[in-house]
Amino acid sequence: MRYIEFGANAAKVSEVILGMMRIANKTPEQVAELIQTALDCGINAVDTAPIYGPSEAIIGNAFAKTPGLRDRVWLQTKLGIRPHPRLSANYFDFSYEHIMESVDNSLRALQTDHIDSLLLHRPDALMEPDEIARAFQELHDAGKVLDFGVSNQNPAMMRRLAKHLPFPIQANQVQIAAAFTPMFDAFFNVNMQNDASVMRDGGILEYGAEHGMAIQAWSVLQHGYFGGVFLDNPDYEELNAALERIAADHGVTTTAVAINWVLRYPAKMQAIVGTTRPERIRQSAAACDWTMTREEWYEVYLSAGNKLP
Repeated sequence: MRYIEFGANAAKVSEVILGMMRIANKTPEQVAELIQTALDCGINAVDTAPIYGPSEAIIGNAFAKTPGLRDRVWLQTKLGIRPHPRLSANYFDFSYEHIMESVDNSLRALQTDHIDSLLLHRPDALMEPDEIARAFQELHDAGKVLDFGVSNQNPAMMRRLAKHLPFPIQANQVQIAAAFTPMFDAFFNVNMQNDASVMRDGGILEYGAEHGMAIQAWSVLQHGYFGGVFLDNPDYEELNAALERIAADHGVTTTAVAINWVLRYPAKMQAIVGTTRPERIRQSAAACDWTMTREEWYEVYLSAGNKLP
């Protein structure tokens, strides 16, 4: 396993993060076993959020039933997505009151005294950076949160926040995968008159690298917006052929190749893997046992149906 230095205390955090969005039907004992499997593979990072249903409570019960487990885990949760009381939809809330309430609720559910990393979950158009800064300062001073970050925010949003925040933004959680590449498409097609040249993200990867920020990729095995897994998908025949060839050359699985492709970008990269299968955790961890060549990286990119100028 490879590790990055995260936050003010340069915490040693694995490049692969165990995502806990899909554990609603798992028992605390099963989740503890899942986390232990990850730890055995060198994955020491766990990611969750209140919007993931009972995820935080199940993790908290797993910690309570397994003495010492919490101390071995770098724990990240998020806040800001709330079910609308009158509509069948969610909305966003980065108000001071909600931040403070959400963190206290998460600490109780997770049965812990602190959160290692807290992310603002997606952008809130009504956010007031000074309110967020006040909440973050109080949470840090109380020892409830060590580091702070965002998710799915572009550089303009992060710059606006950074002017007010008392601490650096340590992470941005965004969608990246071999079959979801708009960030790279715009990178290659600068000043060209085609759809790929449209920069939809404002340069998230470049901003992250410039500021030493962790880029946490989610849906690393998915195509489109929750369109499904591209591995063994007949719609991605050429991509899968490339993944299989590279996997055979390195003695790993196509899962490891697909995750390695995301981690290969030269910045502080992490990949969130939302599996509940121990074998898939082990395959994902193997993504950090080798380094993809430049030729292999471009082979995957092109085999996904992309074109270079």
